[in-house]
Amino acid sequence: MSTPVTTASPAAPAGTGGPGKSAPRLRGPRRYSVNRPKRSVLLTVMISLLVIYTVVPLIWLAINATKTQSGLADSSGLWFAHDFALWDNIRDTFTYDDGVFTRWLLNTLLYVVLGAGGATLLAVLGGYALAKFDFPGKRGIFAMVIGAVAVPGTALAVPTFLMFSKMGLTDTPWAVIIPSLVSPFGLYLMWVFATEAIPTELLEAARIDGAGEARTFFTVSLPLLAPGIVTVLLFTTVATWNNYFLPLIMLKDSDWYPLTLGLSVWNSQAETIGGQVIYNLVITGSLLTIVPLIAAFLLLQKYWQSGLAAGSVKE
Repeated sequence: MSTPVTTASPAAPAGTGGPGKSAPRLRGPRRYSVNRPKRSVLLTVMISLLVIYTVVPLIWLAINATKTQSGLADSSGLWFAHDFALWDNIRDTFTYDDGVFTRWLLNTLLYVVLGAGGATLLAVLGGYALAKFDFPGKRGIFAMVIGAVAVPGTALAVPTFLMFSKMGLTDTPWAVIIPSLVSPFGLYLMWVFATEAIPTELLEAARIDGAGEARTFFTVSLPLLAPGIVTVLLFTTVATWNNYFLPLIMLKDSDWYPLTLGLSVWNSQAETIGGQVIYNLVITGSLLTIVPLIAAFLLLQKYWQSGLAAGSVKE
């Protein structure tokens, strides 16, 4: 006589209403995934205000660069005038006063190539050496670099002028180029980046294989430093391109003016007796001045973003 086989129903989980009923959802702290972070209304408002603060002046500049001198006075600042004179303003900007704007543009490029380029080179070499070599006085140099970062450049302008005056370098391009070669923030940034981006084991393997220090730097370390180099180059380029106070106290000959100082001279013409009012050219020149910087940031965006993120994740 066979005994019937019965299938036992699964035991209901604790806290449920019995078999066949789903377990109630446990209440606990709400979790947010990385792809969908928690939204903050306050942070959204602050970022929106920051975007408005940044974008509105650019919009104002782009709109008013399309106006004539009379159109600037007869129209709203955030809307176009009855005539569109952007191309005429650009032509007049480059031809006014025998094309001095082109001269100022070339001077600015000279200061950026030699000043910002040299500052980036020195920052790369110094930051790499401080990050990967041990030598006496390293802590003292670190303290000096941090202290130099905290000192504003305007505080050093007058002592720099007095020193260059005794050397006979004032009113020459070197009075702008040589101070631009010193970038404490760039040196500190490359120091931190080189520490995180270049594994010490990789350098030791290259040295074991017989590579010298120069070859190790150029073939192994330099490609790894590319994002940091681009980041430092952008910072030093913007600082040199927008430099105003140093050329103001160092230069008297307008043939050596950068764009920032030259546009200031054009703007001040309206305040002089018999001076020609050319606000439309000042606005157009300002728009042309910022276009190269915007293009540089857009073209190099992926490099400098990765450079800023270096060291943010601990492995």
